[in-house]
Amino acid sequence: MRMFRQGRLAPVALAGLMLAVSAAPSAEAQEAPVRQGPAYPPALPSGVKTSFVHLAQGVPGVLYEPVNPGTKAAIAVFAMHSAGDYLSFSACTQLAQRGYRVLCANNSTGKGGSFDEGSLERVLLDAKAAVTYLRSLPEVKHVVLMGHSGGATVMSAYQMIAEGGVATCQGAEKIFKCSDALAGLPKADGFMAVDANWGLSTMTLFSIDPAVTDEGHALKLDPALDLFNPANGFKPGGSTFPQAFVVRFQQAEGARNNRLIDTALKRMAVVKAGEGQFADDEPYFVPGASLLGWNNKLFAQDVRLMSHTKKPWPLIHPDGSITTQIVHTVRVPANNQSVTGSMVKGAMKTTLRNYLMTYAIRTTPDYGYDESGVRGIDWSSSWSNTPGNITGIHVPTLVMGMTANWEYLAAETLYERSPARDRSIFFVEGATHVYTPCKPCEKTPGQYGDTVKQVYDAIDRWLSGTGRFATAG
Repeated sequence: MRMFRQGRLAPVALAGLMLAVSAAPSAEAQEAPVRQGPAYPPALPSGVKTSFVHLAQGVPGVLYEPVNPGTKAAIAVFAMHSAGDYLSFSACTQLAQRGYRVLCANNSTGKGGSFDEGSLERVLLDAKAAVTYLRSLPEVKHVVLMGHSGGATVMSAYQMIAEGGVATCQGAEKIFKCSDALAGLPKADGFMAVDANWGLSTMTLFSIDPAVTDEGHALKLDPALDLFNPANGFKPGGSTFPQAFVVRFQQAEGARNNRLIDTALKRMAVVKAGEGQFADDEPYFVPGASLLGWNNKLFAQDVRLMSHTKKPWPLIHPDGSITTQIVHTVRVPANNQSVTGSMVKGAMKTTLRNYLMTYAIRTTPDYGYDESGVRGIDWSSSWSNTPGNITGIHVPTLVMGMTANWEYLAAETLYERSPARDRSIFFVEGATHVYTPCKPCEKTPGQYGDTVKQVYDAIDRWLSGTGRFATAG
């Protein structure tokens, strides 16, 4: 379908559009309390104009532009999430205010969050339509992908395949191989992972409840592996789990993860042999395995885990100053109630094909995580994880982590695994996953200042850096 760019939307019309597209809860809306809050800013600011863009069937976008474009407007930032509604994501207005063109788009999967339908390949084809559109604009000279949270899985997979071709997602090591439909993706000129998570497949792994003893019955749990059993050290206000339980929990989580993959592969072979429930795919429901929110994430409850970086990195403070140091989280405990018994909130509800493509990654026997990182994950086994994908991305790369969220620690892994000659890393003190200041984390009111400003000022400095995009040919 041919893409087209419609007339400008007045601020009132855009506000109506934002209200309409934000009505359904997104993946982000179901996260921990520190990750909630009103949109920032609540209305279209002065100096920014918008256009509605129909990118493809079921793929709407809004192009945000400065009213008086300068040299920065030749750089177009593209933001899309794996499942959430991003038509009014904060980057849309924040970066447009700073002089850039920003295309904020939704992919064609559902945004309600109650069914995990997000086929990664389908989303990448939606992203292709968006990049193709930006490349068609004569005023745009450079396209930069922005991946936030699960959107980093999408953007990193996209750029990896665009640079290296479908061979990067069709190797023998992959659990599920992509199709040739992803051949010929137009490349972007830069990649930003701004509080990226570890990948859709890895976040699913972290969310698997190892206490489930029967895949057909979500209520049959092993008390010795139950995160919410006080006998294992659980306390509603925050737990310090015994090391023996942490090891036992993680080993069982990794083992169940690999069993789920093997089960799905066996059923997929049956389908391919023409003996399945359907000719092309089958439903795959997994109790206690939804990646949304804090489901079964041990580190959400015990804040010692995923609590600091291994090495010193630049940390942006509330006053804008930057120090290089070991970066510690400021987050508070979350995850005080199990949802494994809920089909709507706790179960992975997808298909065999989508599970293997989008939500599966292999672990090794030493799988686990501690205060400073993750071990025992075969990043090469999946193309739905950002640490694996980033090894194929060579364009200028920015990674950032928000210290009021556990996903911030992925930034260190991404930076260390990036082969880009031009790569940068920053952390923002006191910022939540959606970049706002973490009020529950404060020791004094207003302690973390305007973290949204700090995030986007840092991105602005990076995008406009000499010799990167603004002054490139």
